[in-house]
Amino acid sequence: MSAERCDALVVVSFGGPEGPDDVLPFLENVTAGRDVPRRRLLEVAEHYHRFGGVSPINAQNRALVAALEEELAGRGWQLPVYWGNRNWHPFLADTVRQMADDGVGQAVAFVTSAFSSYPGCRQYLEDIERARADAGERAPTVGKLRAFYNHPGFVRPVARGVEATLGEVPEGRRREARLAFTAHSIPVAMARSSDYEAQLDEACRLVSGVLGDRYPWELVYQSRSGPPGQPWLEPDVGDHLEKLAAAGVDDVVIVPIGFVSDHMEVCFDMAVGAAAKADELGLRAHRAPTVGTDPEFVAMIVDLVAERGQPQSRRRRLGTHEPRPDVCPPGCCPG
Repeated sequence: MSAERCDALVVVSFGGPEGPDDVLPFLENVTAGRDVPRRRLLEVAEHYHRFGGVSPINAQNRALVAALEEELAGRGWQLPVYWGNRNWHPFLADTVRQMADDGVGQAVAFVTSAFSSYPGCRQYLEDIERARADAGERAPTVGKLRAFYNHPGFVRPVARGVEATLGEVPEGRRREARLAFTAHSIPVAMARSSDYEAQLDEACRLVSGVLGDRYPWELVYQSRSGPPGQPWLEPDVGDHLEKLAAAGVDDVVIVPIGFVSDHMEVCFDMAVGAAAKADELGLRAHRAPTVGTDPEFVAMIVDLVAERGQPQSRRRRLGTHEPRPDVCPPGCCPG
C-alpha cells in the first residue's frame, strides 16, 4: 500500500476518561468479561479521581493527531488523520464508520504501542476487525503499521528524554545515577507467547547505547493486576527501588519505555506510587518523559506509512533485531 494509494491514517489507542462521570464506565469497558470485583474498580477509580477524573492520554492523542497532520502537510501529502480508541470515546467502531462515510477505502493504523504482546498488538488487530465488521460492507481495509521498538525514531527520542532528565541531577551525583526502564507487566504465560520481553530488553539496550552506555540500567515492570496467584513479569519497580536503596544508590531515573504517552499507569504508578516509595527509601527518583509528540517520533510514524507501501525499501532499525514485518503472521501474540 503506497502513500499515494492510502486514503487515511488512523491512530488507534487505549482511551481514557475525560471527567469524573466517565471513570467507572471507562473502567467497566476496560475490564468487560474479566469478572473484576466492584471493589477493585472503585479502588482504581480513585487513582483517576486524584487527577480530577481525567487521564492525559486523550489530550496527548489529540496533540499527536495534530502533529501528524502538520507533518503530512509539510510533506505535501493530502492524507486525513483519524483517531479511535479501544475503551472510550472516540470509539474505534465509530471512527471506522466515519471513515466509511467519508469514502475511505484503504487506511493504515498506527497503534500507540511500540512492542509486540497480546494487549499491545493482537488485541488491537481484533479491535480493528470488530470495528470493520460493525461498519459492514462499506468498511475500509485497515493495515496495522509494524512494531517500532527498535526504530531510531523511537529510540533516540527516548534517549533525549533520559539525557534531559539526567541533566536535572546535580553533576556531582549524576555519574552514579541508575536507570530503571519500566513497562507494563503482563502475565508470564502471555509474555512467553510473544517477543515482548526480548523487544523491551533490546529497546533498553539501544537507548543505553545512544547514551554511551554510561549508566547501569535494569528493565523492571509496573501496574501489575490480576489474581495474586497468577505469575506476572517481574521485578516490580517498587522492589527494584528497594534494591537500589539497599545498595546505597542516591539517584534513579525512571524511564517509562513501555509507553509512548502519559496515561494513568504513568501518572499514578510513577508520579504517586513509585515517587512515594522512593521518598520512603530516601532515594531520589526522577522520571523521564514519554516520547509524546517529539518531532522525530512523529516523522517516524509518517515514514512507516510510506515504508508500508514500498516492500523493497530499507526498513530502518537500530541494533541486531530485524524489523518487524508489515503484516503480523497468523496467530502472533495470542491472548
